[in-house]
Amino acid sequence: MRSSLQSYRKVSLESEIAVASPHRIIQMMFEGALQRIAQAKYAIQQKNPAQKGENIGKAVSIIAGLSGSLNMDAGADVSANLDSLYEYMLRRLSEANVANDVEMLEEVSALLRTIKEGWDSIPQDMHELTSEAS
Repeated sequence: MRSSLQSYRKVSLESEIAVASPHRIIQMMFEGALQRIAQAKYAIQQKNPAQKGENIGKAVSIIAGLSGSLNMDAGADVSANLDSLYEYMLRRLSEANVANDVEMLEEVSALLRTIKEGWDSIPQDMHELTSEAS
């Protein structure tokens, strides 16, 4: 049953990505990173190091993807600042993984939520421009 549910979720996500705008894909990446960090916090609380490591690893991959999607030519100052912030988050996730530190995970979540709120507030008619600039 669990395997069937995971397969359904994967197909559902793949289907959503296939039709999503670049702006929406970035939103989904933020959502995915936040979800993985929350799962890592829970795993630390449950003393499940394997699950913690797996979820932090997935969050790291997503944040690295966000960093890699930055267009350093468009809005260079904003892109450079975001890149530095993503690098900081990646360091903090690694530190949290080693130290089993929930507070570090919460710090990264708060930073991600702030960036996501800004991204989510971009008006619909600007999505095409932000997709080119991200």
